[in-house]
Amino acid sequence: MAKDMTLLWGSGSPPCWRVIIALEEKNLQGYNQKLLSFEKMEHKSPEVMKMNPRGQLPAFKHGNFVLNESYGACMYLESQFKSQGNKLTPDCPAEQAMMYQRMFEGLTLGQKMGDVIYYNWKVPEGERHDSALKRNREALAAELKLWEGYLQKGPGPFLAGKTFSLADVTVYPGIAYLFRFGLSEERYPKLAEYYNSLKDRPSIKASWPPTWKENPQGQDTLKDI
Repeated sequence: MAKDMTLLWGSGSPPCWRVIIALEEKNLQGYNQKLLSFEKMEHKSPEVMKMNPRGQLPAFKHGNFVLNESYGACMYLESQFKSQGNKLTPDCPAEQAMMYQRMFEGLTLGQKMGDVIYYNWKVPEGERHDSALKRNREALAAELKLWEGYLQKGPGPFLAGKTFSLADVTVYPGIAYLFRFGLSEERYPKLAEYYNSLKDRPSIKASWPPTWKENPQGQDTLKDI
């Protein structure tokens, strides 16, 4: 099964990392994979463009089926390999509803995170304003407080309750990215507890970004958020 799969990915990219975690959770090791460099613009190569015309990673293929959206790929893997590896969708309706809610809220968290981390990259120099960046930082802080509250209330150690689910698969890489860019563990203790508690989960440990292993020192972009 896994031999019919191909993944083109980049180290440290939360969307790429999601798919790798899902593959690990479903015991689908042995797939064809190629680690590409964003710095060298390899995500714009003909090989990637053939699978993903947007020139973005991940580019994922199973047989003749191409899924380049990371959420879609994760949901597909869980649906197609239900009886293999770890079950990632709770049976409990309440937990399942929470799972989908947190999954898609994760997209908002990622957007607000990117608005701060990539502000100088996204906005041309002549159009940058301190007031705009300040608004972005305030919006991210408000979003983080929301997530801190979610984890404070429970109902379990994972994002959707007592079991590891697709919510964790999709959102954890973004939370790890926040701390990689200097988010304060003291200021967000519940997020930090969640982040640290999953570092040794086999699927996450096995898929930890190689560039992060090579250079454990992150950046301090978010230290004051």
